[in-house]
Amino acid sequence: MVKKIGISLGDPSGISPEILVKGSRFLPEGAYIVYGSKKPVDRAVSYTGVDFRYEIIETPEKAKENGFYLVNLIDDDFIPGKPSDKTGRASVVYLKKATKDILAGKIDALVTLPISKKHIIASGFKFPGHTDYLAYVSGTENYLMMLMCDKMKVALATAHIPLKDVPEAVRKMDLHRVVKLLYRELREKFLIDNPSIAVLGLNPHAGDGGNIGREEIEIIEPVVKVLKKEGINLEGPLPPDTAFTDISKFDAFFAMYHDQGLIPLKMACFKKAVNITLGLPFIRTSPDHGTAFDIAGKNSADPSSFVEAVKLAVELSKRY
Repeated sequence: MVKKIGISLGDPSGISPEILVKGSRFLPEGAYIVYGSKKPVDRAVSYTGVDFRYEIIETPEKAKENGFYLVNLIDDDFIPGKPSDKTGRASVVYLKKATKDILAGKIDALVTLPISKKHIIASGFKFPGHTDYLAYVSGTENYLMMLMCDKMKVALATAHIPLKDVPEAVRKMDLHRVVKLLYRELREKFLIDNPSIAVLGLNPHAGDGGNIGREEIEIIEPVVKVLKKEGINLEGPLPPDTAFTDISKFDAFFAMYHDQGLIPLKMACFKKAVNITLGLPFIRTSPDHGTAFDIAGKNSADPSSFVEAVKLAVELSKRY
């Protein structure tokens, strides 16, 4: 049975059309349904020289065989490197249609290409990004952002918030619930029998016994103790500056904030990392980079992360 992988094009003035076209040569077999616009895709074909052939369809039901298909949602041209409220609005149109189809079971997984938070919000979108929107429309309350490559997996307690807001966010969130979600998803999605998880401290040296902050003592350590009694294989809170010295020791790391977890990940596997949202009732992956407006249209974008995101979506879709 042909697996149908939806791809929302993201901001059409960014590098998404280029990485789609370039990456198409390296994808496994599948029916790939692109939710986007014909003109920016054709422009990318022209300046990359890639032989990217696709069929225009109106609904995923028309995709009967392996290959590439395009749901042409906005018949307009968008200039590379020239984002605007219009390109932000286009991103939202692509995303909403793809999401509607995956919730209806018409596609088997969703790969989201980069959007501009600035321009989607300026266009009237009420969500700061893909993840919050996907959780809202699917009725998902417990979800988690995890980035991964073949070397390591890093889940984030908090993601795109100012550093000054992280301690309060960690205090308010239900760490017990999200760590259990991480453990469950590692078992169910990645088939790891008894995953080992490193829980990082928030402060330098994991608080140094309370001398450099008390979040470890008051919040993180009690949660780790309770979960360990429940049989979950945890270690922590660990000093963040030494936790990654042997990344092979753990199946996943649970970091308290964005840069704490993603600097080590990107040092280990830059251009190969993939973002996956855990907890959703469907498979959603994305490349681990942004719109890169500064290089859009210059035939210099690297499609590697996109390719890995699609490969992961295909692999996981075979298990569901």
